[in-house]
Amino acid sequence: MAKKIKQESPQSLKNVEETLSKTEQFLESNYKPLLIILGIIVGLVALFWLGRMYLTSRNNEAQSQIYQAERYLEIDSLNLALNGDGNYLGFVDISKDYKFTNTGNLARYSAGICYLRLGQYEEAIEYLNKYSKKDKVLGSLAIGATGDAYVELGDTKKGIDKYMEAAEFAGNSFNTPLFLMKAAELHELEGRYDEALNLYLRIQNEYPESTEGQSIEKYIARVKLLKK
Repeated sequence: MAKKIKQESPQSLKNVEETLSKTEQFLESNYKPLLIILGIIVGLVALFWLGRMYLTSRNNEAQSQIYQAERYLEIDSLNLALNGDGNYLGFVDISKDYKFTNTGNLARYSAGICYLRLGQYEEAIEYLNKYSKKDKVLGSLAIGATGDAYVELGDTKKGIDKYMEAAEFAGNSFNTPLFLMKAAELHELEGRYDEALNLYLRIQNEYPESTEGQSIEKYIARVKLLKK
């Protein structure tokens, strides 16, 4: 049997014509606003890509500057690492001049470490707090270094808080037991033996293969004796 071809009814054709007519009227009435909206969208996309290209270029410049500062840090020439040598910028200027780049962010961390080693603990805290902690490993080290600075300033409570924050932020078998250990030792030093024991036991149970975990039994035994 031959397949019947469905014929459009006059009413259907009329509805289609009315819809097309309304669409044309809408476009005619809103032509300028639509053109403006389209222009804004195109402009925003262009700005995004231009901004991305600019930041990439700036980051490349910053990388060429930070190389020498990192070499100075490695050999403990901390003032040169911080302030530069006249030919290359130091971490402080890189962190300011290239502050929106990844390398500028890294310079803030490195400046904080330099200040910590120089015993300028307030400055160390300032730069380490400014560091944007995108990387789990380096981020936890920055938080832990902030804890070191607070301890050196005599604020052991903030130091312990930072060590615990660093341990939780890291979430790995390297940095987490390291900072749990630091917090536990401070608790023990200040006579909070229950808190110290809980952290030592956590290291033993959760991170037995870590460097800290392999020698944790003597710390547990010692703090149990101190509790008696």
